[in-house]
Amino acid sequence: MEKFTKLTGVAAPMPIRNIDTDMIIPKQFLKTIKREGLGVHLFDEMRYLDDGSENPDFVLNKDAYRKATIIVAGDNFGCGSSREHAPWALKDFGIKVIISTSFADIFYNNSFKNGMLPIRVDEETLGKLMDDAERGANATLTIDLENQTISGPDGGEVKFDIDPFRKHCLLEGLDDIGLTQQKADKIDSYEEKQKSSQPWLFA
Repeated sequence: MEKFTKLTGVAAPMPIRNIDTDMIIPKQFLKTIKREGLGVHLFDEMRYLDDGSENPDFVLNKDAYRKATIIVAGDNFGCGSSREHAPWALKDFGIKVIISTSFADIFYNNSFKNGMLPIRVDEETLGKLMDDAERGANATLTIDLENQTISGPDGGEVKFDIDPFRKHCLLEGLDDIGLTQQKADKIDSYEEKQKSSQPWLFA
């Protein structure tokens, strides 16, 4: 998994509450088990019109936000079903950070496992960041994970909290497999002891 240390990118404003996983990636795109290729279907029902053309009113179709790497969203982002395709689609599109006042627990956990950073802030802070995000091409935020800060285009800075273990995993680029590999020596040592004390288990 790619290390996450510091990101400066365009922030797209999505002042919508209860953006659920079906809105993020509709059910008809869940047949694949591949993490790549889902970005084109991100927010499919809001992003495209019935004839398949782009909805010009949707934020990610506007020129200023086509390459957004940050989303500033309303309360309860990622609610609904537990589909892991939702963070897959966001990441495949290029989203690396989502800022909201609250997240559904399963989506929140899945985001970290897939190398994305979900940041919880209070309502006042979200309002300020939403204002920053609505500046179009000037809607640039800097996320510094090491120092746990968000800096706006005018130089203002706010702090955010994050669990130390999750922070460590993102900074080091460790997913579940990476964490297991860090303990490879201990696992090998344990297996050797088991072979010595209970050889019949390995016959």
